Amino acid sequence: MTFTVDNSILLLSFLLIVGVMMTKFSSRLGVPSLVFFIAVGLLLSKFIYYDDAYLTQLFGILALIVILFEGGLQTKWNNVKPVIVPSAILATVGVLITAGIIGVLAKIILDLTWLEGMLFGAIVGSTDAAAIFAVLGTKNIKTKLTATLEAESGTNDPMAIFLTISLIELIQHPDTSFASLILGFVWQMGLGLLMGVMLGKASVWIINKINLDSSGLYPVLSMALAILTYSGTAMLNGSGLLAVYVMAVWVGNSDLTYRHSIFRFNEGFAWMMQISMFILLGLLVFPDQLVSVIWQGLGLSILLMFVARPIGVFISMFFLKYNMKEMTFISWAGLRGAVPIVLATYPLIAGLENSQLIFNVVFFVVLTSALVQGSTVSFVAGKLGLLGKQKAIAPHTLELVSIGKTNSEIIEIDVEEQSPVAGKKIQHAELPEDALITAIVRQDKIITPRGQTVIEPGDVLYVLLPKNSREKIKQQLKS
Repeated sequence: MTFTVDNSILLLSFLLIVGVMMTKFSSRLGVPSLVFFIAVGLLLSKFIYYDDAYLTQLFGILALIVILFEGGLQTKWNNVKPVIVPSAILATVGVLITAGIIGVLAKIILDLTWLEGMLFGAIVGSTDAAAIFAVLGTKNIKTKLTATLEAESGTNDPMAIFLTISLIELIQHPDTSFASLILGFVWQMGLGLLMGVMLGKASVWIINKINLDSSGLYPVLSMALAILTYSGTAMLNGSGLLAVYVMAVWVGNSDLTYRHSIFRFNEGFAWMMQISMFILLGLLVFPDQLVSVIWQGLGLSILLMFVARPIGVFISMFFLKYNMKEMTFISWAGLRGAVPIVLATYPLIAGLENSQLIFNVVFFVVLTSALVQGSTVSFVAGKLGLLGKQKAIAPHTLELVSIGKTNSEIIEIDVEEQSPVAGKKIQHAELPEDALITAIVRQDKIITPRGQTVIEPGDVLYVLLPKNSREKIKQQLKS
C-alpha cells in the first residue's frame, strides 16, 4: 500500500482514536494500556515496513520529556520529600545491582560477550516513568510506596542512559578510561539536578510574570520551557531527563497563573505522546523475530522479575525504613516500559554486532513485564496489605476562561481545619475587598456562594482576585 499525505493523516487519526478507546478497555481488564498500544504497532508492522531506529529514538526522547514533565507536575513535594533518599538509592545503587545481575544472566542465556551482557542489563535495569505513572496513577496504594516508585522511575533513567552509553563506548573503544566515565556520571547527575532547580525557578518566574494575549499560550510556554530544560542541560553534557523531572516537580509545586490550563494540556499531551510512542516502538519490531527469541526472552523476563529486581531492591534498601512487605511490593512494581526499548535503539544506531538480538529480547522483556506485573499491581498490594484509602477522583471540573491582558485571575484554595475562614459564614469571613469567592466545591457538588453560606473544612474555594494579590490572599485564607 502506498501512503500519501492524506491517507497517512487518516491512519494517524485512526490510531489516536483506537489508542484513546484502548485506555478505557484496558482499565476494565486491569491490563496496562501500553500493552495494547504496542500490540497495535505489532499488528501494523505486518502491513507497514518501518525500521528507522534513529527516528524512533528521537521521537522516544521527545515523548519521554513530555511524560516526565507531566509526571513531575503531578508529583506532590510533601509526598516525595520523605522518600528522596530511598528513591535516589533505588535509582542508582538499585539499578546498578539489577543491571549487573541480569547482565550476567543475559551473557549466559543469549551467548553474548561480557560487555554485551552488561549492556543488556543496563538497558533493562531501570523502571519506566510512563508505565509507573500510568499504572499507579489511579491505584489506592499507600502514598509512601507510590511516591517511592514514582520518584525512582522519574530519576533512574539517567543512570540507565549513562550505563548504556558507557558500555557502548567500551565495546567500541576498549581503551576508554573508567575514571573518565565515573567523572562523567558525577557531572551528568550534578548538572542535571542543578539545571533542573535553576530552570524550575526561572520557569515559574517567566510563567507568572509574562502577560500573554491568550491563556491557551501558557501551556505551550510551559512545554517549551521543559524542552529547553532538556536540550540546554544535554548540550552541557548533563542529564537532560533528570533536569526535566526536577524542573517539573518545582513548577508543579509552585503557585502558577493558569495552573489548570497548564496541567490539563500537559496531561492530554502526555497521553498522546505515550500512545504514539508505544505504537511506533511496536512498528520497529518484526513479530517473526520475536518468535525466535521467545524462550530466551521469557527466561530473562522471569529472572528479572523474580531474581534481579528483588535482589537489587532488597540490597539497596536493607538499612532503610521499609519492611519486608513494602520491599517486596516495590520489587514487583518495578515496571519496564518505553525507556528500555528506546535505549535498545542505541546499539542499533551504533551498529553493534548483536544489536538486533538485544533489541528483540528487550522488547519481549518489556512486553511481559507490562503484561504480568502491570496487571497484578493492585492484586499484589492487596495481598500484602498495602492498600491505602481509596483515591478521591474529583467528580467536577471547573473550566476557567481568562483573558491574558486582564489583571485578575481565579485561583483554587483548599480549606483546611486550621484555616481562619473554616466554619465561618462568607459574610463574616473578613475577606479582602478585592477578593470574591465565585464558587465552592463540596464533595460532589458545586455550591453557589452567598453571604449566609458557611465555609467548611474540605471545601475548595474558587476565588477571583487581582494577580498581584495572589500570595497575600492565599496567606489570609490558609494560615
